[in-house]
Amino acid sequence: MTADTATLLRCAGRVVARYTTRPELTADRSPRPYLHPVTTLAGLPVTETVPEDHPHHLGAGVAVADVAGHNFWGGRTFVRGRGSVELDNHGTQRHDGFKLCDPDGFVEELSWTAGGERLLREHRTVAATALTDAAWALDLTFSLTNVSGRELSIGSPATNGRPGAAYGGFFWRAPKEATAPTVFGAGTDGSGADGSGADGSGADGSGTGNWGADGEEAVHGVAADWVAMSGEGWTLVFAGATAQTRRDPWFVRAAEYPGVGSSLAYGARLPVAAGETFVRRVVTVVADGRLDRAGAAALVRKAVAS
Repeated sequence: MTADTATLLRCAGRVVARYTTRPELTADRSPRPYLHPVTTLAGLPVTETVPEDHPHHLGAGVAVADVAGHNFWGGRTFVRGRGSVELDNHGTQRHDGFKLCDPDGFVEELSWTAGGERLLREHRTVAATALTDAAWALDLTFSLTNVSGRELSIGSPATNGRPGAAYGGFFWRAPKEATAPTVFGAGTDGSGADGSGADGSGADGSGTGNWGADGEEAVHGVAADWVAMSGEGWTLVFAGATAQTRRDPWFVRAAEYPGVGSSLAYGARLPVAAGETFVRRVVTVVADGRLDRAGAAALVRKAVAS
């Protein structure tokens, strides 16, 4: 399979995602590989690309708004004291090749370049795993190495002065529907991915403490083990699968548009020394139907363990 053809991801004998390695996009959309469409096992699409409200949103993948001042997210750049402005500062994630490409996953090498300079080298792995007859998991890990020869730092609109806009890292744009999706999370009391919290609360959110969190405001900016989003006939559950990933707060939007991502730079910029590598892993449960908290917790436990 060549990089110029669609890379299809299969699970349980079905195509569940298409991976575009070399998109034909304008520079202000920060060209990068992305997954779209991603579907449930029943065939419902759960990603959206180039939507009218944010044409630089590209399905599911990795996007960062500020790498040493370069925009790898797309769209306008938030500048302290000026707001969101159009700048000629967009970078490109270049697909360098597959080290492995199987029907249920792949290992990819990429270069993050801007202004003719290679800033970061990425090693990305993507795998699809069946969980039940109605759910599967997309496992995405990205390792970024600073190859610029100098220290870099990763920021976000939040670290540049826009409160609440700490997006950058893993990001999933869901389809916009007639009504906004519902969102809920695992809470912040130390409960694990299996729903068994330190306060004795159960997987259904019963018991004392703050195990359950419902609504966009409750889960946005929270470093919870997982967050879930449910739409018309589908549920997505996003789980940090490593200790460091679980420390990254979630970026969640539901009312304005449906999207969930991680925050590499939430309260402060993330420094990356020359030659340093950092790794993040997010496992996303893709399920048909609307899951409750107990169902989401059970599938997350199975997905992360698989």
